[in-house]
Amino acid sequence: MTGVNDRLHVGPTVGEVTLRALRRFPDRTAFSWDGGSLSYAGALELIGRIQRVYAERGLRRGQRIAVLTGNRAEAWCAAVAAQASGLVLSWLHPLGSLPDQLFQLEDLDAAAVVVDAAQHAQRGAELAEALGPGGPVVLAVGPAEFAPDLLAAAVNGAPARARDVADAADVVAISYTGGTTGRSKGALRRHPAVVSQSLTAILADFELPADPRYLAVAPISHVAGTKIVPTLVRGGTVHLLSGFAPDRVLDAIARHRVNFTLLVPTMIYLLLDHPDLERTDLSSLELLLYGASPMSATRLLEGLKRIGPVFSQLYGQTECYPISVLRRAEHEPVSRPELIASCGAAVSGVQVALLDGAGDPVATGEPGELCVRGGGVMEEYWRRPELTAETFAHGWLHTGDIARADERGYLYIVDRAKDMIISGGFNVFPREVEDALTAHPGVSAAAVYGMPDEKWGEAVTAAVVLRAGCTVSVEELIAHVKQRKGAVQAPKAVHLLPALPMTGVGKVDKKALRQRGT
Repeated sequence: MTGVNDRLHVGPTVGEVTLRALRRFPDRTAFSWDGGSLSYAGALELIGRIQRVYAERGLRRGQRIAVLTGNRAEAWCAAVAAQASGLVLSWLHPLGSLPDQLFQLEDLDAAAVVVDAAQHAQRGAELAEALGPGGPVVLAVGPAEFAPDLLAAAVNGAPARARDVADAADVVAISYTGGTTGRSKGALRRHPAVVSQSLTAILADFELPADPRYLAVAPISHVAGTKIVPTLVRGGTVHLLSGFAPDRVLDAIARHRVNFTLLVPTMIYLLLDHPDLERTDLSSLELLLYGASPMSATRLLEGLKRIGPVFSQLYGQTECYPISVLRRAEHEPVSRPELIASCGAAVSGVQVALLDGAGDPVATGEPGELCVRGGGVMEEYWRRPELTAETFAHGWLHTGDIARADERGYLYIVDRAKDMIISGGFNVFPREVEDALTAHPGVSAAAVYGMPDEKWGEAVTAAVVLRAGCTVSVEELIAHVKQRKGAVQAPKAVHLLPALPMTGVGKVDKKALRQRGT
């Protein structure tokens, strides 16, 4: 039954929530970076001016707009202006290849692409040349030869008040997957799903400080960006860094008295291995969120000892974020040491089930595919109805992750279903081998994957980064895993690398490792 009261339960749009937060604290600093800052009032004014430029450029509600940026406040304002104007926002991977970015623009049928000229000038020129005069409108954030300057047009033109003209039923975002298991896909969401993701879950289930001073160092185009609006809702400040360097991160935490940040495990390993860690004042840090990929239990325990009880794990994916969280107090190395291997319990707005191949729940403690329902779940894959139907089989979003749950509801990710290695007829989960490798005192990071092999079907293969100053032989590492996990899980080959290849969202790029044969 439908009626006039249906809209009583729809809720606000993404733009309404964001603009409302900016209006509440006009004199506070919304964004800071080395060499500059932007107040709440300044951000609000810039958003309104950019909305005017979009309208002058003929961009209309419902069209798709892509944004390629580093961690830059003006580019974030351009993205918010798009959402408040009823445009559909899609972030381009900041470290993505030109072919992948062109594929995304074509797949979107994008009407416009906004490029951060300060950090992506060369790629902006490549995109503009490839798209040609008949392609999407190309706009630059800052002076550029490849496109008109969006900021100049916004600042030099007539002032315009920021207004949210979107409808809650509109599509607001199409977020593309990392593409680590195949061609990237666009996860489509309407406003209620993004509001549920950005506010309900993060503010309710994450332990954000009451007065947040957030360091955004991972790309704000991905999971790090989901902490910006919650920070602003609480009247906090976002300090922006573009590009991860451990010395700059440590310096920023100390100088700006940062009290929370989000890092991927490889970033944390580099911090732990950096000589300045012990002599840096990290006393302001209350919360260090980590996610995107599993963290070595050995290195996590090291972090708890050397940095302190500030760690909190988040788990989710492009199709549903967040799914679960392991809070700071639940990192219990003494009373509940098994929780170190958990990704936590489901967040308040998500229902979780572990299902077998027939769609039936598995017994407690048994592995099954982790499936979810909830407000933050995507609606569909953009223009991929068959894949959408497959992903939502049995009425659940299938994550592709294999997990088990204990009697208290804590989840333990066993591995990605597509990453599982079948070697000699036995199932080998890479994460278990990675945990064994990183338990070696000489190992900083490890990635394990399968390589085609005539004898084994797939050969367990490892890429390993050693800690600075350590010398460990391949034979010693293989023997170490064999002693801890047995012969089946011991790598047939180990490749020592200076660093692991990473995707644009901070995950280890195992596809790249397989392609290079190491």
